[in-house]
Amino acid sequence: MRPLACAFFLTCALSGCASLQPDPFPGMFAALQASEDAWNRGDLKGHLAIYDESVTAMTRNGPRPGIAPIEDAFTKAYFRDGKPKQQLRTEQVNVRPLSAGSALMTGRFILSGGGEPEQSGWFTLVWQRTPAGWRVVHDHTS
Repeated sequence: MRPLACAFFLTCALSGCASLQPDPFPGMFAALQASEDAWNRGDLKGHLAIYDESVTAMTRNGPRPGIAPIEDAFTKAYFRDGKPKQQLRTEQVNVRPLSAGSALMTGRFILSGGGEPEQSGWFTLVWQRTPAGWRVVHDHTS
């Protein structure tokens, strides 16, 4: 469950990273920032809005399809009484274009505060342009 939950942190979000590089795909960084902001205010569904319905999340047991398992894992491991146990931020976020309609994003997530030990790790998100905007179709977080 930890890799799945971490993937989301990746889910993650950009904090100040968006200003360090140009946005090669308009809307992608904004979507990621909105996801991070949603997490930090306790809106898990808003945090998950970056995921396409077809998303797969890599876990230690292999890929797991769908948003529902991600939501379940985050709820159990990282939320208490509908609020995040810790605040989310990201660092060292980079995007590599794969095509006009897809990109690979990598970065580091950090969960801190809440009287809990800091947790951090690395994430890879595969983004795809959809009619609804940029959405994550694969998340691998460790």
